[in-house]
Amino acid sequence: MSVAQINVTIGTAGHIDHGKTALVRLLTGCDTDRLKEEKERGMSIDLGFAPCTIADTEIGIVDVPGHESFIKTMVAGAAGMDGVILVVAADDGVMPQTREHLDILTLLGLRHGLVALTKVDRVDQEHLQIVRAELEEFLRGTFLEGAPVCPLSNVTGEGFDGFYQTLAELSRAIRPKPIDGVFRLPLDRAFSAQGYGTVVAGIPVSGAAHVGDEVVLLPHGQTGRIRQMEVYGRESDTVMAGQCAAMNVRHWDHRVIRRGHTVAAPGYFSPSEWYACKLHTLPHEKVVLKNGSQVKFHTGTSEVTAVLYLTEGDRIEGEGEHLVQLRAATPVVAGPGDHFILRASSPLRTLGGGMIVEAIPRRLKRNRPEVCEDLRQRAEAVVEDERFVEYCVRKAPALAARDTELSVRTKTPRAALERILDELTRQGKLIVLPGALYLHRDTAAETGERVLEMVGQYHRESPESPGMTLEQLRQSLPIDRTVLEVVVALLNSDGRLVERSGRLARQEHQATFGDEDARQLQAVEAEFHRQAFHPPSLEEVAKKIGAARQTTEKLVKILCEHQRLVQVAEGLLFHCEAVGQARAILVDFLHQEGKLESVRFKYLLDTTRKFAIPLLDYFDRIGVTRRVGNTRYLKTPHTGGAPG
Repeated sequence: MSVAQINVTIGTAGHIDHGKTALVRLLTGCDTDRLKEEKERGMSIDLGFAPCTIADTEIGIVDVPGHESFIKTMVAGAAGMDGVILVVAADDGVMPQTREHLDILTLLGLRHGLVALTKVDRVDQEHLQIVRAELEEFLRGTFLEGAPVCPLSNVTGEGFDGFYQTLAELSRAIRPKPIDGVFRLPLDRAFSAQGYGTVVAGIPVSGAAHVGDEVVLLPHGQTGRIRQMEVYGRESDTVMAGQCAAMNVRHWDHRVIRRGHTVAAPGYFSPSEWYACKLHTLPHEKVVLKNGSQVKFHTGTSEVTAVLYLTEGDRIEGEGEHLVQLRAATPVVAGPGDHFILRASSPLRTLGGGMIVEAIPRRLKRNRPEVCEDLRQRAEAVVEDERFVEYCVRKAPALAARDTELSVRTKTPRAALERILDELTRQGKLIVLPGALYLHRDTAAETGERVLEMVGQYHRESPESPGMTLEQLRQSLPIDRTVLEVVVALLNSDGRLVERSGRLARQEHQATFGDEDARQLQAVEAEFHRQAFHPPSLEEVAKKIGAARQTTEKLVKILCEHQRLVQVAEGLLFHCEAVGQARAILVDFLHQEGKLESVRFKYLLDTTRKFAIPLLDYFDRIGVTRRVGNTRYLKTPHTGGAPG
């Protein structure tokens, strides 16, 4: 009979010599103690894996060692579990590693499990009932409160059928891990198989991989291609998150691969020293952690020494949740939302654990309210893909975020990310910009306020000006031009910003001039208007109106801003009506003749080459004409009128 493989792994946990490995053997027929030392010592010292068929479904079983000296190995195995069988011997009851294992499982986020009360053949019914009562009290307030307790004997088989049925119900209740994420496999082991080369094994925590896929080995950065793979010991073309798998990548050197290394889809993950984390310290440990404390940092299958830095205060005492930073002595690979465990080296004990928020490039500044608030928002967002994508757009350093950047930061494949971005856009939370850029509407609103303040300040400093150009605004607010244009367009549509004379102004602004300025402006404009196609120089204008050159330059600048004067070349200005008249003459001539030799233009305007040629060059630049050698042609069917 064929069986369906589902991507669910259930693990054992519990004190040493409570019968975890014997129970797995009874359940699967597999002896997960594969090492010679394990056989000789009669105890598990490493992780054991076995396929388990329940009815017509196959799941994975991971068996962990129960001795306190191998807690780091237990944590590595627990990282891949979807549910747990907590094994407690009836003749011993709850023991130290029963407690510590349950703490670790809780901190790693497990929510599904049952209790196997083993060795019932060694106790009478009265003792069994006492142990059950103690066990129920022990489980109160934990994720296993109310979980089924299955008494059984690994020796006689008593109670096994009930245990098996309960396990089947548990496996059906567990929702398999989603497989639309980025593939990542924290490695348990690597070895060389004759005729195949290097084989790496473990339980993927996200995504799926296929034979032929390119993967990268981290922290080494070596790429390779999956040649073959096995899932639950059988050849397969695909492995999914939550399935125990072995993958053959031939040219990697198994001698340099260790537990804690990672195989992943290329381009998404890289080893990091610094992580921002949400830490939960345990209630029954008298935990005192100071800023700068050294701890053991477990995540995935890795264990490294790390230094703990607090974001608020100088010490942690007792149970509680805290935002912290960890600096690993050796860079490790982890993703947003991964779980972790912190343990003390001396004495050996579990201090707490929680959720990795995100890898960070450097240490964040301590005791800064804005830093702590941002980290809180980030920690809340990480628990849900859509919320984290929205957070990353909202907090994009460049105000807008590109889809490729979002895919890498959120560890979301492009197809899944596109669906999230489309939904956030549909909800009105994001604005799509050209070039696959996304701007959060809140960011646009905040930037809009900054734009209005900047324009208002410009009005206060230059009341005579009609407003700021877009380029002036961009130089004052050094942000992406595309973002600025969208923000300005939104302000225009709201009527809070208007465009006048090619410049941006607040709706209520009206250019104002003092009496003397108004008189001088009128005099300057009159000179340019009077001399039409023989415009005066600044020196001539200054002399004519009896003003200093600096004053004249200011007056000319104001007239240019109001588009009464047009600068056609460096140091050469025409009155706007003269430019409009010259354009009308030029377009009319080209409509009739089809082309114009440059030298003839000065005769059409009754001016000199000094003024005619710069005007022709200006009309080329603004798209009225095109030049071929010394001949001009009409570029578009313009009519006469004011310059564009």
